[in-house]
Amino acid sequence: MILQDFYKILSEEKVSDSKYIVTILVNEKHEVFKGHFPGNPIMPGVCMIQIIKELTESITKSSLMIQSLANVKFMALINPEVTPELRLELDITITEDGLVKVKNTTFFNDTTALKLSNVYKKI
Repeated sequence: MILQDFYKILSEEKVSDSKYIVTILVNEKHEVFKGHFPGNPIMPGVCMIQIIKELTESITKSSLMIQSLANVKFMALINPEVTPELRLELDITITEDGLVKVKNTTFFNDTTALKLSNVYKKI
């Protein structure tokens, strides 16, 4: 984990061969939020991308490097003081050439906060 104590996994469920639902709790007291933004904490997009990478590494038991990101859509601001619990739906497939493809949708409550597709290379 690059950011120590940034989040903790509350649950991880495999719902099909390639689909996982992971619920995390974001630490709203983390140093990141003191600078992004003072008095109005907002989850940095790069932190969400890192969380998705770390969860994918845990699920695939592989060290990964981002090869590409596509269709990245930040649809709602995540304020960790208001909605620290996030649900990430991950659809993970490994190609014949060993690439790891992930489609993610992240929610707080019933609100879609983020959608993205990315490809990782195993390292």
